[in-house]
Amino acid sequence: MVWNDHNGKRTLREEWRLIGRGMKILNEILPHFWLYQMLYTIAETFSPYFGLYMSAQMVNELAGDCDYERLLRLAGITVVGGLLISIVIKLLQSRRQIYEELRWHKHEAFLMDRQNEFQYEHLEDPDVLFRRAEIFAGMNATGAGLAQIMWRIHDLFSNILGIVFSASLTVSLFTMTAQGEYDGVFGFVNSPASAVVILVLIMLNALCSIKISAVRTIGRKKAFDKLVKSNARYSAFVRRWGVDMVMFDLDRIVLDEVRKYHLRPEWVEELEKVTIKYNFRSILLNAAINLCVFLFIAAKTFIGACGIGSFILYQGTTKRFIEAAAGIAAGFSSLKQNNSYLVLLYEYLDLPNDMYKGTLAVEKRDDIDYEIEFRDVSFRYPRTDAWALRHVSMKFRIGDKLAIVGENGSGKTTFIKLLCRLYDPTEGKILLNGIDITRYRYDEYMALFSVVFQDYVLLDLPLGENVAISDTYDGAKVRDCLIRAGLGDKLESLDNDPDVKEKDALKRAIGQKYDSEGIDFSGGEKQKIALARALYKDAPFVVLDEPTAALDPIAEAAVYENFNVLVEHKTSVFISHRLSSCRFCDSIAVFDHGQLIQQGTHDVLIADAGGKYSKLWHAQAQYYEK
Repeated sequence: MVWNDHNGKRTLREEWRLIGRGMKILNEILPHFWLYQMLYTIAETFSPYFGLYMSAQMVNELAGDCDYERLLRLAGITVVGGLLISIVIKLLQSRRQIYEELRWHKHEAFLMDRQNEFQYEHLEDPDVLFRRAEIFAGMNATGAGLAQIMWRIHDLFSNILGIVFSASLTVSLFTMTAQGEYDGVFGFVNSPASAVVILVLIMLNALCSIKISAVRTIGRKKAFDKLVKSNARYSAFVRRWGVDMVMFDLDRIVLDEVRKYHLRPEWVEELEKVTIKYNFRSILLNAAINLCVFLFIAAKTFIGACGIGSFILYQGTTKRFIEAAAGIAAGFSSLKQNNSYLVLLYEYLDLPNDMYKGTLAVEKRDDIDYEIEFRDVSFRYPRTDAWALRHVSMKFRIGDKLAIVGENGSGKTTFIKLLCRLYDPTEGKILLNGIDITRYRYDEYMALFSVVFQDYVLLDLPLGENVAISDTYDGAKVRDCLIRAGLGDKLESLDNDPDVKEKDALKRAIGQKYDSEGIDFSGGEKQKIALARALYKDAPFVVLDEPTAALDPIAEAAVYENFNVLVEHKTSVFISHRLSSCRFCDSIAVFDHGQLIQQGTHDVLIADAGGKYSKLWHAQAQYYEK
């Protein structure tokens, strides 16, 4: 996977398109969020302007004729209006907080749903995995990505409303003049030219704020980029914390990472310098323009162009106008900075799935009579020129028990991945009942297989849900599968455990991370649970990768003694390094350096003294021959 660099410049239209897509995604994962966000922002922004306006009216009334009935009416409007606005804000804020709480989980669920649609090769691509780690680290470290859109669009909309409210309440300041003739400074203040000068100063302040914010954004992004990368590295260590970390003192590597990037990292110092430098410039610039505007309004008030109450109003609204103008500049700069992280996210979401899904329905046969054929199949993994399989041809039918053996790197797991259509052959075809499997609907073809790989995953959920892979399941069927997998005695002891309240073992969690009554299973027992999961799916093909690797010799012997009962009339294909297990199979396929070099029964292959199987058998004979 080749990722684009994102140092090139984007047009304003491209910037908004990136932001717009993020807003659409947020609306998809958090329906109606933008409606509540907009209503909340309007109410929140309007509130201080309402207070300013009503306060100005009351002060003007007190300084003027002071009509007590009108004053009382203004006071009532101020109190009741402020109360109603506060109630609306609180109601909308509570809803907004719910969305904020859901954001992280919804974001993760969205990424996981999208990841489930990926072509399988992306899940094994280290570049893709690192990109996922970058997205995760950026989101957690700085809120980069969709979270920033939530926050910055709120700020941007709030500042735009601030401009509108401020301008509507302040426009009269620039049109009103005092009666009489004035010379010098007061004459200038009372002329239309002064309004033009003040407006120009406010615009210059906004433009300077945009420039300062842009420079600050570049500096902050450089610092944040280092933070994201360090968090991705840090997470890679933390997620692998286990016994090896303790026994081999590997935790020192993690601690070195923490000290380097988190306790006093270089990026923090850079961020501090950038923030202090440009925040100081912004403060000085805003203070200067605020002073000019303050003196302008004071002079207007002094010569009688406006009243004391209006002075309070204009002072507040112009200050907010200046802050809003600077806020818009800063907000858009932050969104531009965030767009670089959005590009990472969108590239991840847009990873192509070129695997042809097919349209042909898989035939539903009562006799489940299926035949699989590999016809001159060769395969090499993406990003490599080495062949993992070369010219493999073989057939097996329903009910066959096929063992795949060979040394590490011989192509065994690749054969299984092609069989299950996690990858398509580079050359040749795989046929189901004489038809190329790429022509079948992908989901229906996948449903034919129950697979247990060595790196199976058990979740910290109830035992029954782990077997059924669903929160609704047939309890009797789950128990039958666990018993067939060799966990009958364990299940009975768990059901009769006097030290727990929950007497149904299927409802108790695996592990105790989230449930104090959770069950701690041994490695062999967990492998049997994974096997029970494959049985529960009840698919025509059962594929097992080292199904007894974690079992002790006695438990392994028990599994193989009941192997025919275990898989019933299904086709079973399993990878094994223990050749003693192959005696239970109808056929054995021997792989070496990506090629199928032998196939036959145990007796036929062992009789070929010069063959690979015979050599492997005798090399292991000391472990299983008396």
